[in-house]
Amino acid sequence: MNAPEMSGPGHYRESERLLASTQGSDGEVASDDVTLAISNTLAAAQVHATLALAAATAYPAVREYWGSDTGTAREWSEVAS
Repeated sequence: MNAPEMSGPGHYRESERLLASTQGSDGEVASDDVTLAISNTLAAAQVHATLALAAATAYPAVREYWGSDTGTAREWSEVAS
């Protein structure tokens, strides 16, 4: 199965979305006992957060090497606001 490519900011947004899906509407952890589904979702959110961190860390070097920007700085600005 091939997943679509995702940018660093995309990983950040997906991590936030996955974390939000494990919480109730009032921001509290869902009232059900911790289930395998919630554990898997939290693990996926952690993976996306780690990939976002790696992308953010590498971004300056990649930009310097390639000498151009494809809008990534704008994407990071949007997720940071």
